[in-house]
Amino acid sequence: MDLPRLLLVDDDVDLVEMMREYLEPEGFQVDAAHDGAMFRAANPAAADLVILDVMLPGHSGFDLLRDFRRSSDVPVIMLTAKDNDVDRVVGLEIGADDYVSKPFNPRELVARIRAVLRRTNPDGNRAAAGEAAGRLVIGDVQLDSSARQAWCRGALLELTTAEFNLLAIFLERAGQVVSRDDLSQAAFGRQTGAKVDRNVDGLVSKLRRKLDPEGIVEERIKTVRNAGYIYALAAGSAR
Repeated sequence: MDLPRLLLVDDDVDLVEMMREYLEPEGFQVDAAHDGAMFRAANPAAADLVILDVMLPGHSGFDLLRDFRRSSDVPVIMLTAKDNDVDRVVGLEIGADDYVSKPFNPRELVARIRAVLRRTNPDGNRAAAGEAAGRLVIGDVQLDSSARQAWCRGALLELTTAEFNLLAIFLERAGQVVSRDDLSQAAFGRQTGAKVDRNVDGLVSKLRRKLDPEGIVEERIKTVRNAGYIYALAAGSAR
């Protein structure tokens, strides 16, 4: 499953890393640039969405956006100074799709990213839409990848993006052992070496609890020692 690729453009290196740490577990691939030259070198036209700060060294975010819009319609969210209406108006007039004021709540940023991706990709043709036709049914669990919703025993599951992606790969490979590396790639869009096991194990634990909060069903996601995990097929399970 391809994950949306975001390009973060901000000269505040610490802020970019903070944003990356928040966005990757939410199911995004994240690249970074800190000035105009890095922005151009990062191939922004191949991104699914660009997050672009107004205040950059050398060339402003407005300059970069104006040039970018001559050749690409990739959606752009501008980062602007708090309560600066002029920046917002200018950005929207020259082609920004949305704006977020600094300082911002990371949850708001994620919500705006998803809203822009839905609005600019209504047919789900881009990888950024994160949509694939079809519904999977494995036992008492159903997953609709187009709507990005899942149900267990008829109840809608409240899943983060990473948890949804993890459940999707488990259901797609039900009855097969899935390595931690593959699970990490599906959930987070990256492989992180020594951190893979901790990240995946923690996410699997959360997903188990959401699938069976009362502990009344035999463990459906089983640990396979030194190999990964397997989504165990119950008798009579169907796709």
